[in-house]
Amino acid sequence: MTDEQERVRPSGVWATAVGVAKVRALESERENALFRDPLARAFATAGGLWPSSPPPHDDEAARRRRLAVSFSIVIRTKFLDDLLEEASASGVRQVVLLGAGMDSRAFRIDWPEGTRLFEVDTATPLDFKASVLRQEGAVPRCERITVAVDLREDWPEALAAAGHDPAAPTVWIAEGLLIYLPEDAVELLLARIGARSAAGSRMGLTLGSRGVIERFGADAVPGSAASLWVSEMPDDPVGWLAGHGWKADSHTLRERAAAYGRPITTPPQREERPGGLVSAVRG
Repeated sequence: MTDEQERVRPSGVWATAVGVAKVRALESERENALFRDPLARAFATAGGLWPSSPPPHDDEAARRRRLAVSFSIVIRTKFLDDLLEEASASGVRQVVLLGAGMDSRAFRIDWPEGTRLFEVDTATPLDFKASVLRQEGAVPRCERITVAVDLREDWPEALAAAGHDPAAPTVWIAEGLLIYLPEDAVELLLARIGARSAAGSRMGLTLGSRGVIERFGADAVPGSAASLWVSEMPDDPVGWLAGHGWKADSHTLRERAAAYGRPITTPPQREERPGGLVSAVRG
């Protein structure tokens, strides 16, 4: 680790992003990987989470919880990769990653010419990420623009100053983000996204239910930030997003895992709620 990386060692909510990178690095090593993230291992190494090893005194229940959370990260990554590629195929050339963390999609997806990708996050994780990218000599496959701003502040103004055009369609991604925001902040985020979304815009969200929050404690979450999970999925996510002007589809983890050839073989422990993997289109 360089001195530069040491100065911005992961902590708090965004440390979870480094844990997510570790999960993506492990998936990338599989022969039948659902995606390949060539930068994930570098992020995990810089954050002190690689080489990967089981936590000490790991009991079977904790191991199962960790595997379940890691599995959900893999499936949601594939889901949102597909959504982004479909948006690009439809002609969308603006991408906004809200709470971008260690997302490397600017570097690992074959973007059409003219694509502009905005990574919105606070300065500390963006600085940490920049130091790793410099070390790796990483070159983005599109125009990549970082926007250092707290999502609790006036991020639309910062995004506009960075060159985002609200008159052109945008694909918005909020991956592993909403669960950290209280309900009023989630509603404000959706309103702000809607105000900057031209017709034909797309959106990909991951939502979490209170049951998941209760079942998967801090020991299950990469980066150990589960104590900061505060938001839960609406009972009707499709209807909820319709109220914000979006035509949405929701999918369960079980549905998408089966579609990707990674079926969940254990029966559900309870009646499954509406899916927490959501795609939406602005009319």
